[in-house]
Amino acid sequence: MKRVRVVVALAGALTLTPIPATAATPAFSLSGGVSAPIHSMADAVRETVYVDTGLDADGDGTPDRVTADIIRPSTTGRVPVIMEASPYYQSTGRGNESEVKTYDSAGVPVKFPLFYDNYFVPRGYAVVLVDFLGTNRSRGCVDVGGQSEIASGTAVIDWLNGRRTGYSTLTGTTTKAASWSTGAVGMIGKSWDGSIANGVAATGVDGLKTIVPIAAISSWYDWFRSDGVSFTGYGSPTSLGSNFENSNARSRCGAVRTAMTNGSPANGDYTAMWQARDFVRNASRVKASIFAIHGRNDLNVKTLQYGQFWDAVPASVPKKLWFSQTAHVDPFDFRRAEWVPTLHRWFDRWLLNVQNGIENEPQVSAERAPNQWADDQTWPPAGTVSTVLRPSSSGLGTAPGTGTAAFTDNGSGTPTNWLSGSNTGRAVYSTAPLTSDLRIAGTSSITVGVSSSTPTAHLTAYLVDYGPATVRTGEGIRTLTAESCWGESRTGDDACYRNTEATSGNVDAQIIARGWADLANYASLSTPRTITPGTKYRMTFRLSTTDHLVPAGHRLGLLLAGTDSSATVRPSQLPRLTYDLADTSVRVPMRGSLPSASTDQMIATSVSAGVKGALG
Repeated sequence: MKRVRVVVALAGALTLTPIPATAATPAFSLSGGVSAPIHSMADAVRETVYVDTGLDADGDGTPDRVTADIIRPSTTGRVPVIMEASPYYQSTGRGNESEVKTYDSAGVPVKFPLFYDNYFVPRGYAVVLVDFLGTNRSRGCVDVGGQSEIASGTAVIDWLNGRRTGYSTLTGTTTKAASWSTGAVGMIGKSWDGSIANGVAATGVDGLKTIVPIAAISSWYDWFRSDGVSFTGYGSPTSLGSNFENSNARSRCGAVRTAMTNGSPANGDYTAMWQARDFVRNASRVKASIFAIHGRNDLNVKTLQYGQFWDAVPASVPKKLWFSQTAHVDPFDFRRAEWVPTLHRWFDRWLLNVQNGIENEPQVSAERAPNQWADDQTWPPAGTVSTVLRPSSSGLGTAPGTGTAAFTDNGSGTPTNWLSGSNTGRAVYSTAPLTSDLRIAGTSSITVGVSSSTPTAHLTAYLVDYGPATVRTGEGIRTLTAESCWGESRTGDDACYRNTEATSGNVDAQIIARGWADLANYASLSTPRTITPGTKYRMTFRLSTTDHLVPAGHRLGLLLAGTDSSATVRPSQLPRLTYDLADTSVRVPMRGSLPSASTDQMIATSVSAGVKGALG
């Protein structure tokens, strides 16, 4: 099918003011307040460096070298670096069109996936794409968030700043210096690629000026596990990492794989291995500014990942957030026309030191309906208060409940059948219809007092917006045939990508925050306790981060359940769960007020089962 190309022009109309390109001066010019495309992609320098990481994870007796493919302007001036480190460059590829790196017969890089090179190299940036150790053309081992992975990023940043040795070949002795680099680095990436940006930032490495983590992981435990319960899918880092190993890693990295397997017990315990892959723990070291992007419906990398990192970094760190209605989608594919110029200004500010004031603009942009965005100066927005809500016979409010809620976990519950009422293994409580909009922004947590009829029990909790709405559905986008072009194309690497549009539909209820837990970890995530049937245990666990507006006329609901078969593994024995309502509450960061208790009580008996106080 013939694809239509639409060329997008973003450069301003002001006269260019060249800045002399010297060894000490960045080679860029401003036009319309942003860096302008003054360099040609046709003569851009393309090269590869192999950087000594100082590690020998593959045990071959020589330090592991990480491979970085570079494209930069042909200029005598120094330039900053936009860097993406990834395990995907020769496997699943990058972006909506699954682009991989390509090389010519001499091994010189030709295709640089995504638009970063096409757009930013003409504007005076270098783009450096790094193969994780153990993948593509790097040596070493894949250790999924571990020391080797972080070194894949920090070593290259050190080389760009003259602190580490790089070589012209993978095993040779000829050294290579980054004399063209200003030393200023911005890391960007979606999913695993963005996760390493978080991890590298948490080392506090000098030279890293900003990170742009897109749908990124901040704690690998929270990708594989949730408060003691294991997610379905990959059981351990070993099973994930083995899909991306190169031949050297497959033959030499058995010890690394064994360590990851032993460090990720199926019972969901938090171990020393997980601690070493928890970037939140060292978030106080972050100095780089952060532009985070996440989708509310991302059940691959759940929104808790950005929320907990956002909360943990120092208050002095400049931060910006886009929060969409999509699932696991790059902003290039859900808000392209706004994304590229915003990212441009962000990198100009932190890598070229252009005083454009972007750090003083609204901190958050949140999608309220498909392609309808609202901005706030700070996030969470001013006026947000942590409020304790409690389920009771009259619904969900601030007054403590009495009595119990009991139901049997049949192991087949899903969001769809729980919300529709077709699966009875849950209890639901809601407020009265709201008399004004209620904004929930931040990370909630739930405390439950619950007993199990068996020695094993898994728990689920949702916050739900009950009411009609039009929302993005599925992943949130549909890929079209027409293309738009972002930057300068060159032979073997064009700048054109297929456009997308929102997929949308009408719903009667939306899950706005989710959490899962293993009751055996009620006292400790690292040491499970024996559950005595019939004995009540008190456990607090986290719900996902959100930014959601519950409109006036809707109800805010709390759903309590057992196994969520769409997300978590089943316990070995399915229990009957009994929740003590007096000992159950949810802490919600919210701006706005709930209907009065008297109003809530008045309508309690008229709300249909499955919406308020209904038990199954």
